[in-house]
Amino acid sequence: MAKIKIGINGFGRIGRLVFRVAVNRPNIEVVGINDLIDVDYMAYMLRYDTVHGQFKGTIDIKDGKLVVNGHPIRVTAEADPANLKWNEVGAEYVVESTGLFLTKEKAEAHIKAGAKRVIMSAPSKDDTPMFVYGVNHKKYTKDLAIISNASCTTNCLAPIAKVLHDNFGIVEGLMTTVHATTATQKTVDGPSKKDWRGGRAAAANIIPSSTGAAKAVTKVIPELKGKLTGMSFRVPTVNVSVVDLTCRLEKATTYDEIKATMKAASEGELKG
Repeated sequence: MAKIKIGINGFGRIGRLVFRVAVNRPNIEVVGINDLIDVDYMAYMLRYDTVHGQFKGTIDIKDGKLVVNGHPIRVTAEADPANLKWNEVGAEYVVESTGLFLTKEKAEAHIKAGAKRVIMSAPSKDDTPMFVYGVNHKKYTKDLAIISNASCTTNCLAPIAKVLHDNFGIVEGLMTTVHATTATQKTVDGPSKKDWRGGRAAAANIIPSSTGAAKAVTKVIPELKGKLTGMSFRVPTVNVSVVDLTCRLEKATTYDEIKATMKAASEGELKG
């Protein structure tokens, strides 16, 4: 079976976790990583993770390449994706996880560099199609070379909203996400011009914040446009977040009926 060859642009929180998952998939091969850090530091960050523990495998460096489980991976440090020459390593798919190239125009640099497909690891900032697997992935067509996989919150909210709306009809809803600390927050109180509350120490505060997840869901489930709103609380934990969705429904139902419907979906089309 031919392997799917991928490149990763941005080896931060998301990029490294994508890598950890990919190395355990027999049908996926990571052939290139691009980030503006030294390869030695890249190996160190991959080997030890505060939240997810030590990497289960071998990590070495040889001739400027990252060698993982005996497999050499090209490492580059290009600020401009157009210079990445993905074709030279055979990378057909690129995971865009820098958080910087979130429009079709910017992401097209990977295509110009030889890739065939680009998947953004965050919500697009233009009209680039957004997909959540299990919710609207069947609407994907092969002519779409650049797509967004939305956000972690959207991937949590969209399946719940879909099941509720398909079975009971959502009239309106309020989403609240209780979100673990992110890299943009401060370790101690510091300046935050756009969001004063966001400048408070992450480890000592529950910080109200905005979230675009409710709006992003409408890109995945268009019929919910104008029906959802949301807010976020950043809490002092390093991992695990939760979404609470309160809705007014078209059809009268019961708690037990909703539970049964969710369970059926989790064992059927949303299994996995």
